[in-house]
Amino acid sequence: MDIIRLEHTFPEVFARQDDLHSEVWRQDVTFEKGRYYLVEAGSGTGKSSLCSFIYGYRNDYQGMISFDGKNIRNLTPNDWVQIRRTHLSLMWQELRLFPELTALENVLIKNRLTGHKQKKDIRRWFEELGIADKLDTPLAQMSFGQQQRVAMMRALVQPFDFLFVDEPISHLDDGNTQLLTDIMVEEAARQGAAIVVTSIGKHMDLKYNKVIKL
Repeated sequence: MDIIRLEHTFPEVFARQDDLHSEVWRQDVTFEKGRYYLVEAGSGTGKSSLCSFIYGYRNDYQGMISFDGKNIRNLTPNDWVQIRRTHLSLMWQELRLFPELTALENVLIKNRLTGHKQKKDIRRWFEELGIADKLDTPLAQMSFGQQQRVAMMRALVQPFDFLFVDEPISHLDDGNTQLLTDIMVEEAARQGAAIVVTSIGKHMDLKYNKVIKL
């Protein structure tokens, strides 16, 4: 996948709002593979909705979203399985991890589907992110910041052309933010992928090709 395009797209809940001041909603926006984007947003402006629309999790929007010119409303369930397995990855703001599983199990459960990384590489990420001692800890017993690092690793254990990360560092200090950023950028660069970061304030320090105000 090379291009994601939004054409006059906006959430249905905004349909009666004529005073939208956005560089995304009701605009023509293109995300290109290999480029880095920052989507800056205020609370309640639809940041997480944007990610959910593109990921196919929600369809309560007007306008059109297309992948390489194909309207995503025409994609079949099998199409979505393939796209989410090999082209599109998302780190949810609310993480959506399994609290009853250990940190390592939360990453491996996806890697078993994709076969993308060796277990030793995943363990190395845990070490680099300073949570190697949490490998066998149930996720429910970890802080939200530690869980964010696990969620990022899970997002990275697959092939992707576009990586969307929704508020990925809201609970991380500057040191851990940099460690997480380095791992994310290294993996995206290895795959020639685009990164789309959303933020309502603190954001990853990347060389963004474009900053968009939601």
